[in-house]
This record gives sequence, C-alpha cells and structure tokens, in this order.
Amino acid sequence: MPAYKQENKNTWYVKFRYKDWSGQTKWITKRGFPTKREALQWETEFNRKNSGSVDMTFADYAKVYEENMRPRLREGTRARKENMLKKQILPYLGGKRLRDITNTDVLKWQNELLSHVDAKSGKPYAKSYLRALHAELSAMFNHAVKYYGLKENPARLAGVMGSKKDAEMSFWTKEEYLLFAEEMMDDPLAYYCFEMLYWCGIREGELLALTRQDFDFSAKTVSITKTFQHIKGKDVIGDPKTAKSRRTVLMPDFLCDEMQDYISACYDLQPTDRLFPVTKQFLYRRIESGSKRCGIKRIRVHDLRHSHVSLLINMGFSAVAIADRLGHESIDITYRYAHLFPSVQGKMAEGLNAIRKESENVSKES
Repeated sequence: MPAYKQENKNTWYVKFRYKDWSGQTKWITKRGFPTKREALQWETEFNRKNSGSVDMTFADYAKVYEENMRPRLREGTRARKENMLKKQILPYLGGKRLRDITNTDVLKWQNELLSHVDAKSGKPYAKSYLRALHAELSAMFNHAVKYYGLKENPARLAGVMGSKKDAEMSFWTKEEYLLFAEEMMDDPLAYYCFEMLYWCGIREGELLALTRQDFDFSAKTVSITKTFQHIKGKDVIGDPKTAKSRRTVLMPDFLCDEMQDYISACYDLQPTDRLFPVTKQFLYRRIESGSKRCGIKRIRVHDLRHSHVSLLINMGFSAVAIADRLGHESIDITYRYAHLFPSVQGKMAEGLNAIRKESENVSKES
C-alpha cells in the first residue's frame, strides 16, 4: 500500500486497485493529503468499507449501509434515519466492531434510552420513538446478515422496545375546533391552513405542498400528489408518503368557497407556487398559541387528522370510506382510531341489549 508524493506540490496521493460490489476490478486515485500517513489511512479505511467486513466498526458500517440504502429512500425518510443514527445509535455502538456487538450490548442501549428523561419537560422518550429506533437498528443488522456475513441480528435477540403508537391519541371535537378556528380568523394564512387540515384530514406535508393547480373548483376537489418537507435548510417537494396517499379529496361547499376567496386574494400567485409558503414550525406555533388563547386543550397539528377521522366516524361513515379519503394504505390503520369513540361501543352494546330483549320476549310469548 504505497503512497506517492505529488510532483511540484507538498501533498500526497494514493492509487490502487480494488474490487467493487459486482466483483469487477477498478482503479482509484485520491489526491491532496497533507501527509503520507493520512494518505495511507484513507486507503486502509476505503478498503475496509469496500470489503464490507464484519471487522469494521459499526460507525464505518453505518456509512456503508447509508450508501447502499440511499437510492431506495425518500429524502425526508433518509434525513430522519440519519438523525436517529447520529443522536441515538452511534454514541452507544459506533466504536464497537460490527461482529462484536451482542444482544447484551443492544439491551444496555435500550435501557439507556428507556431511562432517559428530558431535562426541560421531565418526560421520557415516546414509546413510538423508541420503537422506531429499535426498528432502525434491527434493519441495519438484518442488512449486515444478508449482505456482509454477520452471523445473527443481536437486536432481534434483545427483543423490541417501545410500541407502534403511544397510548394517548388526542383530538378536538367539532365544537373545540370551531372555537380555535374563530381565534385564527385574524391570521388568514393560518386560518385557511387549519381549515384544510381539519375539514379534509390531509397531512401537514400534503397541505404545504399544495398549489393553485391542485384545485378543481368546478368539481370541488383538491388533488394530493406531492408532499413538502424542510430538510437541512432547504425546501423539498417529494412524492406522497405511500402510493395510496396519492388521491383526490372532495371538499365541502363552504371550504371550496373559502379556498377560492383565499387564492383570489393571493397577489401574483403562479400556478406552481405553494399556496401556503410556510413550514411545519409555523403551524406548530399557531396551534399552540391559538389553543391557549381560546382555552381548549393543546393538541399536535397531526391530531387534526385524528379529529377529522373522529368527526367522520361519529357521522356514521365506514372504515373503508374513511381510509380512502385519508389515503391510508390499509383500513386496519383506520381501525386504530376506534378507541377514541366510546359512543360507538355504546351503540353496539345498546343494539346487543335490544336483540337479547327481543329473544327474551319471544320466549315468554311462546
């Protein structure tokens, strides 16, 4: 593994052959190293990563894994995974060799996270966040098992932590939302944002990606074909969350009228301009301050989607119809909202009581 002095320059470079993932031999040259030692270190590091050896550190493997997975992930998903890896996984496991990490190491990592309490809020990590962290770590080990010769997945052996969803799911009743909406009327941009979120049940990213050409006011529809995210300081318009998320939502008449008024008031709006040129943080701040001023409980912006489901279920619509409107991948996702609606269970119980009484009356008559 020789390193070479760059002619007429006080720098070093390396030039060597390696085999890529397909087994083909290639040459690589890397220049600009201040010292011979740094040039050789870079070559050693490159070969270790390229070989995919389980002797590499978990931090090195994480880089290999990211390169392998990058083309398969949406930009927002990739940024979220990178954030979890950097903050919650690498500080614990990054320095260990991939092959040396055991289920005991994973268990200790889990216990650290489970015992964490935020210094400001005094709250632990959300169960759904813990579940997502474990899922990400387990996926990385599974990839190493499948492609790089790791014998087994220590995260699977350690067992799952957290849960798919947190126990509490908040939502606003129609009366609570109307109080909030009235409070927002002095801020037209925020008001129309929340009107779309509550009455259509769309996601925040879907809302913020909307343009004038997404609306068909003659048909009273809005087309959901993209999503907006603010990632690492730049605005990114991407594909919807899932294939099912690409849909057309029929608006109620009053909302259709409101959106026509809003769009007509937008000065010099181009067909492809975002109707709501703000970020999710704008929505978070408005829902926090607005709910406080009108004296209703504070919910997350995403809980307006739960509130829309609540409204539709109480109006008697089926899970299949609601799933189609919301762009769910499966109606099973919609069923998870059922625990919010004790009135539905009550009607079921009343119906069963009526059937039982009917049977008892028939028996008495006979």
